[in-house]
Amino acid sequence: MQTKFRILVIGAGHAGVELLRQLATAEFIELVCVCDLNPDAPGMQLAREYGAPTSTDYLLILRDNRNIDIIIDVSGVEEVEDSLHTFMKYSDNKHTIIMHESIARLMVSLSKGKMVTIKNSK
Repeated sequence: MQTKFRILVIGAGHAGVELLRQLATAEFIELVCVCDLNPDAPGMQLAREYGAPTSTDYLLILRDNRNIDIIIDVSGVEEVEDSLHTFMKYSDNKHTIIMHESIARLMVSLSKGKMVTIKNSK
């Protein structure tokens, strides 16, 4: 029986910091990794404070971790979204799901207590 959700977070800018804090402190969540191109992004610093792994290469993390349950992409970058879907299509990974951007935005908005915009969100 699964005891924890194994989560990969992509995008560690200001918008998702509160969500990341909630994920990092929930005992039923394992942060597999937090990824951002900027190693000094606020969420990357926060992840390190909580002892979560960080990386600037989310595709490398995906290749090495086939047992990720949920990918939360809050990068707001269309190319990231496209590459995630392409990777999943050709990886034959039937387990991992990519959380839809609208749900990620809803979760970030709930954690902030107000509607937020994720960079380049549709």
